Amino acid sequence: MIAAHIAGGEVTVKRKSAPRRRPGYALLRLVCGGICNTDIELLRGYYGFSGTPGHEFVAEVMEADDARWVGRRVVGEINLACGRCDWCRKGLQRHCPTRTVLGIVRQAGAFAELFLLPEENLRTVPAAVKTEHAVFTEPVAAACEILEQVRIPKDAPVAVLGDGKLGLLIAQVLAAHGARVRLYGKHQEKMAIAEGAGVETAFSNKLPRAAYDYTVEATGSSAGLSAAVAMTRPRGTIVMKSTVHGAVALDAAPVIVNEITLVGSRCGRFEPALKLLRSGKLRLDEMITDQFTLQEAPRAFARAQEPGVLKVLLWR
Repeated sequence: MIAAHIAGGEVTVKRKSAPRRRPGYALLRLVCGGICNTDIELLRGYYGFSGTPGHEFVAEVMEADDARWVGRRVVGEINLACGRCDWCRKGLQRHCPTRTVLGIVRQAGAFAELFLLPEENLRTVPAAVKTEHAVFTEPVAAACEILEQVRIPKDAPVAVLGDGKLGLLIAQVLAAHGARVRLYGKHQEKMAIAEGAGVETAFSNKLPRAAYDYTVEATGSSAGLSAAVAMTRPRGTIVMKSTVHGAVALDAAPVIVNEITLVGSRCGRFEPALKLLRSGKLRLDEMITDQFTLQEAPRAFARAQEPGVLKVLLWR
């Protein structure tokens, strides 16, 4: 089979042996994958990663212990937990200290013709959801996670800082929840997507100060957190969504003086995301900038890093 490969800041396509399924795992055949900012950060050295990337995917089940999975179109939770530690027993497998993470931490990713994932991680894609929309399940789940971590009242004003892929999804998810969302960004064409979903937008070159009780930082830049602190009211909450390779400098004084709560936020459960995708409330077609085959992975990654590009898809 062929698989995308990251090493030394370079993307190549390699021919390798197909993985052998082991008990408890399903053998999956990639249908479609999505390149996200985390994949780009891995290419730049995040986690010291080398190997096959990819954690946003739709696949067909080829083999499984439970034959009822075979032939299904699925997505999959990306954290592979031990199932035995205190965190796992509490239902917090995403924080298992010995977990591996698909395409990120010690687990070959989905940008391959065939790959493995535990059957317990699989979720069936509803028939009404198009494959190119189902690829967004993992980042939509990450957006839904905010509502599980922070109790945001309906009709509450919320600022989302950043008009990239995740920022656009977060703005739409919070708007679907009923919050009064304002997305701050730099690109009119991207902000138009959010506007089409009923989200107010504003350019981020002139951010308000101490204006919001709830701010979501999704710029993907090291400067985003400081900007979020400045625009959050005393005793407000900042949800931190950016994963940036390298240390992020922050003046802690305003955080402490204004008693601002910082909430780290990453993966979320897939069930709320699939329900939202099935509802058709999210504008996703406009977020797909380009599409390539798996064989064209180097070109796809190069395209994904170009300014203004949103989601780039990889088809088997």
